[in-house]
This record gives sequence, structure tokens and C-alpha cells, in this order.
Amino acid sequence: MADRCPIRPARSADAPVLAALERQCFGDPWSEASFREALSSPFCFGLIAASVDGRALGYLLGRDVAGSGEILNLAVAPAQRRKGIARTLLDAALDWFAERNAAEVYLEGRESNGPAQALYRASGFEAVGRRGRYYRQPTEDALVLRLAMPARA
Repeated sequence: MADRCPIRPARSADAPVLAALERQCFGDPWSEASFREALSSPFCFGLIAASVDGRALGYLLGRDVAGSGEILNLAVAPAQRRKGIARTLLDAALDWFAERNAAEVYLEGRESNGPAQALYRASGFEAVGRRGRYYRQPTEDALVLRLAMPARA
């Protein structure tokens, strides 16, 4: 599935679609206004994995500041999970960070989200910390993960 799933940049106009997808995936979702604000920031970027008919199947939001990258959010529609979409989005984001010479990339993830933790670890991320009670609905700690990016010539 993921090899037939094109990735395109997200724009502020995509905020309603991303907010709807966010509500399907998370108990404490970002608002449409939050997506619009992030996507209009010069430091942030968004990627959308789309179906052949253009429907958003998943998205990733990230930012790059002073040589460090951060993945803010990664979500895949529940009916589309386990098809490689998250991996495709993550790989595209890591390419984006590499093109901008980011030295490292961070993210927070729910400690209980085994599939996401496995994806990140398979991509080379390592746990470097914990944020107590970081998530709400349900309340849970977040693991802080870091990936050291390879130096580019």
C-alpha cells in the first residue's frame, strides 16, 4: 500500500482535513486552528500521505530550528494502519531533515504505543528521557526519543 501512497506537502488549507484525521486518532486532538498556525510557521512543515483518489490517509508535522528537528505529530487513519504509511511518512520527514542538515531529530511518544515505539526504534531512535504525565485523555508519560542524523558531505 505505502508504495502506491504518494506523499505531498501539507498546506494551511489542509487544516480541516488534518484536524478531522487527528480526532480519529487521538484523545486530545489538535484543533484546526493549531494545524493552520503550525503550517503557516516558517519553521514547520507537514506531509500528507494520500490515497490514489486524494484522501488523506495519514500525516506528519515537524519542525526544524537551529539544526535540531522535531516530529510534532504522526497519525494514520485507523483503517489504514499496518500498511507502511507511517514508515513512508517518517522516512520522508527524515529525508526533509537531512536536506536541511539537522544534526538530530527528537519526538515524544506514548510509552504504551508499542507499534509506534517499534517504528521509531527500527529507524534508529533511542529513548533519552521521559516526560511525566505529558499526555492527557488518557494521562500517560511520554518517552523522549532522539535520532542522531548522519553527517552529510
